[in-house]
Amino acid sequence: MDILSDTLEVLRTGRPMVTRTDAHAPWALKFQPISGAGFHVVVEGHCHLLPPHDQPLALGPGDIVFLQRGSGHTLCDVPGRDPVDFVPERVDRSSPIGQVTVDGPGPHTVLVCGAYAIDVDRPHPLFSDLPEVIHLPAVPGRHPVLRSAVDQLCAEFHAPQPGSDAVVTALIDLLLLYILRSWYAELPKERTRGWAAALTDPAVAPALKAIHDDPGHPWTVESLGTRAGLSRAAFARRFASVVGEPPLTYLTNWRMATAARLLHQSPAPLSTIAQHTGYTSEFAFAKAFKRHFGSPPGAYRKQATTAGDEPRGYN
Repeated sequence: MDILSDTLEVLRTGRPMVTRTDAHAPWALKFQPISGAGFHVVVEGHCHLLPPHDQPLALGPGDIVFLQRGSGHTLCDVPGRDPVDFVPERVDRSSPIGQVTVDGPGPHTVLVCGAYAIDVDRPHPLFSDLPEVIHLPAVPGRHPVLRSAVDQLCAEFHAPQPGSDAVVTALIDLLLLYILRSWYAELPKERTRGWAAALTDPAVAPALKAIHDDPGHPWTVESLGTRAGLSRAAFARRFASVVGEPPLTYLTNWRMATAARLLHQSPAPLSTIAQHTGYTSEFAFAKAFKRHFGSPPGAYRKQATTAGDEPRGYN
């Protein structure tokens, strides 16, 4: 699996949730902070996004916004309205699709609003390097694959058919990847740094792929540098400069993120997870995990199972 896909797979903790929002002016909806990331697609009409610490952002048909930290925010027809809480209605609680309707005498706006379940306890350069709000305006001919996914998503909402739940969930999954691809593609080369640079850096990318392909391998700075074709010292400097942390720090963090996903999604015993993530004993693994997350693996697994797999704060 490629590095970006693997990273998203590990950091995701459950299925996304999505809501069709039909609003007639005047309207304003307040979105509470969530334990994940959120997005909005303007299907019809116009509105404004009010981020928590920035100026209002005007949005039009086809515009996409992505909020990588799931910060609280407001959507409205015009700034200055008193907002009401965004509370989706679901006829079937097993469905990831919801509905919000705001009646009024004014112009009509249709939105697709969604949330991704991402474990905020596992910080990763992929998200820490992103701006708080990514705005991808609708421009003819730009990001055709992303636009195609949005068009398919809107079609499912306009005319649901048998299997729409599965189709919408798959499209929302794809949308996250396409949003990130589109954002990286728009970055000028002179501004590309951090994770965006790491994915294509000729020295760093091979080392990252080696770590992601086999996190349990006893990697050293020297062996990773060999993959990159650099000396130990040169590789360590290059990796830290591009990624923002030393290679063995990244390795440890990735092992812990991988272990957390396995604890959340797999019934595998701790000994198996320890071996998969490079620890010679269950005791050594449990000690490292508790140091990293603040709770032992068993308690973490129990808490994750109890919490469920929807973005907390979305409903």
